[in-house]
Amino acid sequence: MRMPEPDRAIIARRAEVVSGLEALVAPGSVISDRTGLRVYETDGLTAYRQVPMAVVLPANTDEVSTVLRFCHDRGIKVVPRGGGTSLSGGALPLADGIVLSAAKLNRVLEIDLANQCAVVQPGVTNLAITDAVSDAGYYYAPDPSSQIACTIGGNVAENAGGVHCLKYGLTTNNLLGLEAVLITGEVIRIGGKHFDSEAYDLLGIITGSEGLLCVVTEATVRLLRKPQAVQAVLAAFPDNTQAGDCVARIIGAGLIPAGMEMMDGPAIAAAEAFCHAGYPLDAGALLIVEVDGSAQDVLVGIARVKEIATACGATEVRASRSEDERLVFWSGRKNAFPAIGRISPDYYVMDGTIPRRRLSEMLRLISELSAQSGLRIANVFHAGDGNLHPMIMYDSAVPGELERTEALGAEILKACVRMGGVLTGEHGVGIEKRDLMDVMFDAVDLDHQQRLKCAFDADGLLNPGKVFPVLHRCAELGRLHVHHGQVPFPDLPRF
Repeated sequence: MRMPEPDRAIIARRAEVVSGLEALVAPGSVISDRTGLRVYETDGLTAYRQVPMAVVLPANTDEVSTVLRFCHDRGIKVVPRGGGTSLSGGALPLADGIVLSAAKLNRVLEIDLANQCAVVQPGVTNLAITDAVSDAGYYYAPDPSSQIACTIGGNVAENAGGVHCLKYGLTTNNLLGLEAVLITGEVIRIGGKHFDSEAYDLLGIITGSEGLLCVVTEATVRLLRKPQAVQAVLAAFPDNTQAGDCVARIIGAGLIPAGMEMMDGPAIAAAEAFCHAGYPLDAGALLIVEVDGSAQDVLVGIARVKEIATACGATEVRASRSEDERLVFWSGRKNAFPAIGRISPDYYVMDGTIPRRRLSEMLRLISELSAQSGLRIANVFHAGDGNLHPMIMYDSAVPGELERTEALGAEILKACVRMGGVLTGEHGVGIEKRDLMDVMFDAVDLDHQQRLKCAFDADGLLNPGKVFPVLHRCAELGRLHVHHGQVPFPDLPRF
């Protein structure tokens, strides 16, 4: 869905903004022609498009600082952008704002194996970190399916995960330090190579803040030694209920697999047609369970997983016999999104999280909602941590079908909250879930979150229009909440 064209006031201002930016960065680092701007008009969500006023590509921290100061002083809105793979509209541009791209900030600055970390710029792709240290026997654990294209700056903004986040955590669990620039141009450093900080957890606040607080210019990430052994089990089940029960029993047995992914029948069929991974097409559900560690740990863990899967009614249980076969097992799951793209004109990827024990219940509900809407849904899950990725198939050329798709997605996310889950697991809120935030948070919660936004960006210039359904002026948020006629903690100073 294309947004409205910019009005005359925006067009008039563009020339002034472009001229000012061109004076701050190297020649060729500002894009303002219509054709060049089209490249940046959307992100991975793709249902919405908006051409920005301009795009600037700073080459270092000083240039980022200068650009942000320029924008702050003139009240220009700024949308930070990494690889543009966001699936929640997090990098969707604004007609009256600029896009600040990290494309030129793409260097691995330091590899420090003694401290098991690397220092990288935000435009470095996720997979490039592992490629840089693989020969030394190390890797970077978070592995989103888009890891070949998504960047570390975007991973920090969205707190990205991946198929191995069950054991190794999300970006926040693998991040040691940041250099970032505030909207005023001030450069700050948080954390470093040390394990933890003695002060407030600003690193935790910025990670997952979706570009609303600052622009990351450098990240210090944790590196892990490659495990001695790794093996995966492919287990097929007649239906989703048995596969969901198997997930619960594996975790209940005290096993923490490196990854545990689930796919339903439609996702299996699409992935097999795309990757030829050897998935059984008669299966109603499929689990991929990976165990890593010492050779003995893997031997025992794989045997236990196979035993539990069989007891849960698996019709086929197959352990990888080589590294190549393990990668084939994963190929279908990691390519599930493009696989769906081959069988549907458009698809809408959802992202919600529920307690693991309610996986089967949620799958039944999704099936019912799909039937009621007349829209097909294929499901893939980070099953071990209850993170769902239903893919709703639709055709944007059919009038009203996008709106029906959005309504169906909203019902799925509302159900996640009702089941004790949350609106997002790793894709972020962006614009996709923005208007559902009050399903999970009341007005007081949202106001306090906006107070934090105001502490970093008082004028609301960084990535406005994302996350918050109603953005209040910071002066309005200065008032304390009064409950039943009483101001809480009257002895404390007011904002």
